Amino acid sequence: MSFLRRSLLTGLFVTLAAGIIPSVAAQKPAYKGAIVVDALSGKVLFEDNPDLVNPPASITKLMTFLIVHDQLSSGALNLQTEVPVSAASSRIGGTQVWLKHGESFPVEEMLYALMIQSANDCAHALASLIGGTPDAFVEMMNARARQLGMTNTTFRSPHGLPPSNRRIADGDLTSPRDLSLLSRHLLLHTDVLKYSAIKVRDFRTQATKGRIVMRNHNHLLERVAGVDGLKTGYTRGAGFCLAATASRNGRRVIAVSMGSPSGKIRDLKMAELLAKGFAALPAIDSPLSVAPLSSQVQSATDSPIQMAPPEQKVMKQEPAEPEEDSPPVIIFRIPNL
Repeated sequence: MSFLRRSLLTGLFVTLAAGIIPSVAAQKPAYKGAIVVDALSGKVLFEDNPDLVNPPASITKLMTFLIVHDQLSSGALNLQTEVPVSAASSRIGGTQVWLKHGESFPVEEMLYALMIQSANDCAHALASLIGGTPDAFVEMMNARARQLGMTNTTFRSPHGLPPSNRRIADGDLTSPRDLSLLSRHLLLHTDVLKYSAIKVRDFRTQATKGRIVMRNHNHLLERVAGVDGLKTGYTRGAGFCLAATASRNGRRVIAVSMGSPSGKIRDLKMAELLAKGFAALPAIDSPLSVAPLSSQVQSATDSPIQMAPPEQKVMKQEPAEPEEDSPPVIIFRIPNL
């Protein structure tokens, strides 16, 4: 083959490859599974592979939060109950607030760290206090999941870190639909938004050293209208996951996506899913719509489904903390929805 012909063929191959590779990349799905539901009625507004079974990563901590809340409701604990830190809790790794063996903190501070910083060490310490052992606490998590009808869910940890052998089948597993059931229960029956809506908070506020500024990993807070929860998650096996909720004009939706290839794609797609959910809600005066919440239930302090201000503008960009062992997420601007 002549040099000229080889050069022409090489050039043609490079040109074709340049056209094919971006198109293949562009076809990579924005998530593996997703669902959007009306928080008040539970009606499904959108679903796409909602029963996909996938690791939830740190979204596992939503069930940890629920078990702690159950203990608070029963009177077994109160918000000022001290949670001791064992050597095992201090060594748990991943995203944490660097608890030290022998320290103790009130349940309330541990819950803020659990939901804002996604602190694995706090999840382990809370599980050890309530269950006696983390394994016993996990049994409580799975029993609660069965009560909620989470049929595709098996918890194996209180924090969502992958197992030491890194086999996905041996770790926490759930689905978008199951996480929407858990999220809706939390919104209806707990004060989860008290914690999940906080963007920045200090930990160890009374300490002379070791104070930590916790930054919420949910990058949609104050950037997408009405978003005030709930929980992000990332591990290599899980991909980027998010259980989100937002309220606009007195209506609230829940959206869950699992298995996104990057944090930026996850967050952009979640903004779309929330917009799609609100657009799918029946009009207030429609016979298909659920009656508006009473004025008493709409109270921000008394409501089991608390409502954020109707419309918020996108806020300026701020640095974000990486999740678990995530690569840094590119900060981006989401347009008003």
